[in-house]
Amino acid sequence: MLEPPRAGEVLVRMAAAGVCHSDLLLAEGALGEGRWPLVLGHEGAGVVEALGPGVSGVRVGERVVLCMIPACGDCGPCRAGRRTLCEPAGAASLAGTLLDGSSRLRGARGEPLGHGLLLACFATHTVVPVGSVVPVADSIPLWQAALLGCGALTGFGAVDRAGVRIGQSVAVIGCGGVGLQVIAAARLAGAGVIVAIDRDPIKLELARRRGATHALLATEEEALAAQLRALCGAGGAEHCFEVVGSARTIRQAFALVRPGGAVTVVGLAPRGVEVALPAIDFLSEKTIAGCYYGSGDPRSGLERLIALVAAGRLELGEVVSHLAPLAGAPEALARLGRGEGARTVLVIDEQLAGRGL
Repeated sequence: MLEPPRAGEVLVRMAAAGVCHSDLLLAEGALGEGRWPLVLGHEGAGVVEALGPGVSGVRVGERVVLCMIPACGDCGPCRAGRRTLCEPAGAASLAGTLLDGSSRLRGARGEPLGHGLLLACFATHTVVPVGSVVPVADSIPLWQAALLGCGALTGFGAVDRAGVRIGQSVAVIGCGGVGLQVIAAARLAGAGVIVAIDRDPIKLELARRRGATHALLATEEEALAAQLRALCGAGGAEHCFEVVGSARTIRQAFALVRPGGAVTVVGLAPRGVEVALPAIDFLSEKTIAGCYYGSGDPRSGLERLIALVAAGRLELGEVVSHLAPLAGAPEALARLGRGEGARTVLVIDEQLAGRGL
């Protein structure tokens, strides 16, 4: 059961939702136990169907993409310009509630259910904070717009955070739904050499279509390093983006970046994973930084991406490897667990989504 929206909230009829690796980690308990039962889904698009009391700035019938961090603008991190670290949004997300600390979701026996990352959009309808809805251009099909809310925003934000400049060399480890967006962002930023690295030849082919200039099959690490340096120069890549979320690939990224280069860790690792790096390499002025949800202003980042898509500068559908109905969510999560495919989009309402199955 879904209760009506309260003050500061809106009811959204879902059109489509992307299936992200974060959903899998939540389902498996790898981000911490005690967060179940909950409704998953944090990458989606739909149409506003009802407004809570006092809500303004959005209208019923408006097409929207969902944002999982409705930054308050008032807490310490928000005032410092680090809106992805918004404290109220982070606390609610961890608790599985909406911003007022309660849930609109109820199970068959009336028990409260958690809102997965504030959005809970693996459903026909969801209630979200008004700050979580961003209007989307009519020219963008909602089955594609859904991908903006996590994968695209995360990938493009990571490239912005790293400061990739025209002509620089970039390596991307992991070419799933987010890694492919990192590659597209690096291309639009003007990177000269973009090297995609993955174990799956199918993903590498998608990476080439997304803008990678070279594709390397992840093999024995010394051989891979030699191949990368042949493409980027003796020292390695100037930027390396880790988009897997494992200790091994984070260490690998640090090894593949040249002296003075930067590693950006985009992949989400399960709780308890620790990474050891060779400390002597810090003498070569390598840097390594984390990145969460693009590490920028989520709303303005989404508005920028919507404009890029509407202008024909960014194609979204090419990262989609599978389309499925809402009931296909378990198999989509299983594919992620097996490392198969790039992005699955759940087509929840074919008419709204603008795409049949």
